[in-house]
Amino acid sequence: MRQSCKNQLPLSPFWPQHQLGEELREISKILDENPQISDLFLLDLCDKVSSNRGAPGLSAEQVLRCALLKQIHQLSYERLAFHLSDSLSARGFCRLPAGYCPGSSVLQENISRIRASTWEQVNRVLVQWAAQRGLEKGRKIRIDATTVESAIHHPMDSELLCDGIAVITRLLRLCEPMSGLRFRDHRLRAKRRRLAILNHRGKKRRQAYRDLLKVARKVRSYARSVLEQEALLGDSSSLTLVCQLRHYLDLHEQVMDQTERRLFQGDSVPAGEKVVSLFEEHTDIIRKGGRETVFGHKIYLTCAPSSLMLDCVVARGNPCDSTRTQPLLKRQRELYGRWPRQASLDGCFASQDNLKWAKKQGIRDVAFAKKAGLKIEQMAHSSWIYQQLRRFRAGIEGCISTLKRAFGLRRCNWKGWSHFQQYVHLSVVSFNLIVLARLLLR
Repeated sequence: MRQSCKNQLPLSPFWPQHQLGEELREISKILDENPQISDLFLLDLCDKVSSNRGAPGLSAEQVLRCALLKQIHQLSYERLAFHLSDSLSARGFCRLPAGYCPGSSVLQENISRIRASTWEQVNRVLVQWAAQRGLEKGRKIRIDATTVESAIHHPMDSELLCDGIAVITRLLRLCEPMSGLRFRDHRLRAKRRRLAILNHRGKKRRQAYRDLLKVARKVRSYARSVLEQEALLGDSSSLTLVCQLRHYLDLHEQVMDQTERRLFQGDSVPAGEKVVSLFEEHTDIIRKGGRETVFGHKIYLTCAPSSLMLDCVVARGNPCDSTRTQPLLKRQRELYGRWPRQASLDGCFASQDNLKWAKKQGIRDVAFAKKAGLKIEQMAHSSWIYQQLRRFRAGIEGCISTLKRAFGLRRCNWKGWSHFQQYVHLSVVSFNLIVLARLLLR
């Protein structure tokens, strides 16, 4: 008989009859079968000094599930807070009690405390669980490299000089009551010179650059005058401002140096000595052959036939891929306790030494996408096996495309080097959980 209303809501989690709901249900089961993941999170969430005061906060399991929900659906913290308050399936997946919904600032504070090494351990737990369940044995692997962009605009010397002038002036304003230094604000003049550089060419552009460097030197002299005052160094309230001022002043001087060398001395500044951002100074310059230049970091991915990402390494600088072949294969030995039977890698990983080393370790077939002077009979037992492994390696391109399009790995919007690594590993863990859920639903 139809009723006007339901007096009692269902106590069990609500899983809609939809593919997304079924995937969340399977992911929840996987997390329940691996309780050690929550224990890893608890170590990062607990303060160094225990205290019985204040609210208990989100549990380690709730933080884990909220982070996964955010990355799987590519939600901002504001939208995540809304979905947790509005969606029954989201609340059921994150196991939030009735009447409680964390705000965006609470979610950000908790999720950002999870270290990159913890996310990497979580991925290893999932890979080992998949091996125990027979979903993926890791006998056949494929390795490739890709790039993840940092959240910066395209670097130009004029933009970087203006950024340095603006941030140092802002810090000088905050230090002014304590230092007593009187200085002139040159931000408007710097902005006009930057626009002149963008809109002119030739002699007028060089004149605008000279005047912009003149303004940068003046701002540098103001900052040095403040840092020389010993009274500020002894004041605990101004210590943070002084540290920030010194940090940005060092970067500002590097930008001034590279601008003078490039424009007025005709030098070619090496990529390792360049500053491409004052706020994301960890950003590397990665030249992808003759195609394009990426400002971010290079990552190395190891994928299995099931599309499960077995390993992820975030590299600093722009290392030669052929130097990473042996370390990446060694990581597979650490993960499974044995070497893989077959390995297929991109052509940039190829070298005679790498092939000899891999064969010596007992890897039966090692196929590089480009021969690079190697013979097929050296890499595989037959040309048919070599062609199959080449086609197998091409499949990782689709996995990388999915990571970038659906899991936000194209561009990292989190600030700082440590948060960059956290973001990358969180994307990989979220992708793996979706892959495992779909394997279980088959």
